[in-house]
Amino acid sequence: MTISNNQRRKMRSAARFFAVQALFQMEAIGQTVDGVITEFEDHRFGEVFDDVEMLEGDVDTFRGLLERAVEDQARIDQLTDRALVAKWPLGRIDPTLRALFRAAGAELIAKDTPPKVVITEFVDVAGAFFPDGKEPRFVNAVLDHMAHELLPEGF
Repeated sequence: MTISNNQRRKMRSAARFFAVQALFQMEAIGQTVDGVITEFEDHRFGEVFDDVEMLEGDVDTFRGLLERAVEDQARIDQLTDRALVAKWPLGRIDPTLRALFRAAGAELIAKDTPPKVVITEFVDVAGAFFPDGKEPRFVNAVLDHMAHELLPEGF
């Protein structure tokens, strides 16, 4: 079966969404990266939850984001802290946003995807988690700062 470019893009987007969920879960219950990868690949990708069929996530994107986020967590957290205002250090923000910044930071550090694409994708993820809030704009501002610090040539 051949996968179209559009389907491949949707699978990468789904992998980003799942990566945020997985990083949140790892922090909340102390699950290992290997355990959460197995759980998501076996039980979340393509499954139906509350009558909503989840997309099949791109396994390589999902694994890469999680592994880089764990491996480079200290660097990503420092980068995120520098992007946040002094009154709101990373430890004080919503754990879903913390997971999102770690996943996005992992993708920015990898430098495989243009920074504007990473920002747009993770702002969309924020919109899925916080459909009625100001979080997507906040995510945009923080990721823009992070991307400019890491990849000034990408703008």
